Amino acid sequence: MEKSARVLEISVENAERAVAAERAGASRIELCGDLRVGGLTPGVGLMLKARERVHVPIFAMVRPRGGDFVYSDAEFAEMERAVDVAASAGMDGVVLGILAVNGRVDVTRTVMLVERARPMAVTFHRAFDVSSDLLAALEDVVATGASRLLTSGGAGTAAEGLLRVSELVKRARGRIVVMPGSGITAVNVADIADVTGAREFHAGLSSVGRGRNGDGAFEAEVRKLARVVAGLG
Repeated sequence: MEKSARVLEISVENAERAVAAERAGASRIELCGDLRVGGLTPGVGLMLKARERVHVPIFAMVRPRGGDFVYSDAEFAEMERAVDVAASAGMDGVVLGILAVNGRVDVTRTVMLVERARPMAVTFHRAFDVSSDLLAALEDVVATGASRLLTSGGAGTAAEGLLRVSELVKRARGRIVVMPGSGITAVNVADIADVTGAREFHAGLSSVGRGRNGDGAFEAEVRKLARVVAGLG
């Protein structure tokens, strides 16, 4: 069976960086508000602006606040509305994660959002990495019908959680895309791909491009990373 193409997803919080990431070779954009707290739901204006200017797929974050991933009924209703807004704004997917008070994946609520989002794809984000049991959480995420799982293997970065990410890819057995993320750069992505067998990669490059000429430095780093990913075969 022919292998799928490698995919590089880049997270951004404004339309200018979305355009720069696409120009530099990103395969997909994760659009967020306030990346300083790990990403929140972007405003509808930002979604529309990005959709107008970017041609690759865009996945919008659906996260009502920073902090933990156990949400009240009011916050869950806000997430439902955000999914609807993302669909109306032409997003190709949404990125979300919900945990129960016991630290397990909240399967029931996640299924509700996955069904609400269709035909958009759903990525379960790194809420997974703070769940109480990663292997059980993998099975729970698969059961929700989500398309992919973003994870660092429960570690601070994907490189630090390399062996666990590799185990998750193997256990997924193609039932869900396991996408390593956190701390991925042009320097380490080839090793991460080699050890894990992953074919999709997520990077924020959050330490790049601050201050003067920041957007140019960001685009240059995305281009380096995209070239390595494209060369992985």
